[in-house]
Amino acid sequence: MSEKNQAIPGIPEKSFAGTITPVILSVFSVYLTVGMTLGTLPAYVKNELQCSALVVGIVAGLQSLATLLTRAYAGKLTDTKGAKTSKHAGLALILLSGLIYIGASMIDTYILPALCLIILARIVHGISESLAVTGALTWGIGLVGPQKSGKVMTWNGIAMYAGIAVGAPLAITMKSTLGISYVFATIILLPVLSWVVTYRLANLPVDTGHVRTPFYKVIGLIAPQGLGLAFASIGFACISSFIALLFSQQHWGNPSMAFMTFGAFYILTRVFFSSLPDRFGGYRVALVSLAVEVAGQLLIFTASSPAVVILGCSLTGIGFSLIFPALGVLAIKKVAPQMRGTALGAYAAFFDLALGLAGPAAGIIAGWYSYQAVYVFGAVSGLLAAFILFLNSKKTSQS
Repeated sequence: MSEKNQAIPGIPEKSFAGTITPVILSVFSVYLTVGMTLGTLPAYVKNELQCSALVVGIVAGLQSLATLLTRAYAGKLTDTKGAKTSKHAGLALILLSGLIYIGASMIDTYILPALCLIILARIVHGISESLAVTGALTWGIGLVGPQKSGKVMTWNGIAMYAGIAVGAPLAITMKSTLGISYVFATIILLPVLSWVVTYRLANLPVDTGHVRTPFYKVIGLIAPQGLGLAFASIGFACISSFIALLFSQQHWGNPSMAFMTFGAFYILTRVFFSSLPDRFGGYRVALVSLAVEVAGQLLIFTASSPAVVILGCSLTGIGFSLIFPALGVLAIKKVAPQMRGTALGAYAAFFDLALGLAGPAAGIIAGWYSYQAVYVFGAVSGLLAAFILFLNSKKTSQS
């Protein structure tokens, strides 16, 4: 199938916004569920289930590890059965994860069984994220055309982090006023809403005759961009997994503003500066972004007040914002259009790997030192990402 044949037959031409809005709203609903668990599960596992910081980190990272391990399957399903099929399968699993979360909350006086159910829910939630987001992103690019793939990635990312920024404080408020069960019940409702806004959209045509490149070869093709994304994502992982516990340890009150400012500045940066990768190049934009992110992580590490932590979260949001689209556009150019879902799955797998490993690693650091010390880990990881991208940009320019 050629690039020109990516439009859906029989569907009239619409504006970019009119075409992509249902997909973006659907992704926002999916990531509301992610944000709600990030805002409440670390404290729930730590306090109600009386677990260590390492267990908190493992629970936080399990979802991303499950997403990572199913990226190849999600990409294959998207490319062979259609993006709509993949996305809606993911929504069904989110609903299932919500039911398991509720089951855990009903027996949380029995710590080990409740923890086992939470772990199972995190695994199911991770698989669902893999299917839903790979399907949604491929669906969006297919609907508007590959020439607008960077724009689709930009708005997809806005929906993702808006969901996290809204979902975390919303869940914190719901848990404190209504109880954790209401948070988990909302996780059951959101995939239904996500399905409703997209069910009328046509599936993408599938080229069943295309000879597929093995997943491991796709990973090899996009490895430089993927590794840059992975190390850059660790700063976000440190905020999402441990910022609430840092506020609790320091008696700084409600951590909602930290989540909200990260998400707000992440979104504003994408809205106003999404053209920078096209104007200045993906590598250059990523390197500057990483410098800002590292500064934010170091501010959190040295902070003596919640205001400085919130400023650090804001800088991290600004720095992290453009890295995914800047490097993602470079990544999908390395594969054929029929392999776009697989390439997106492979690229996003590096993000999943970072989040899956960063949670337990940061938990160990927090146990040995303090919750603030994990942001040294985030800063060093950002520097490693910059080093990898700098070397690759030099290699590319020389070749």
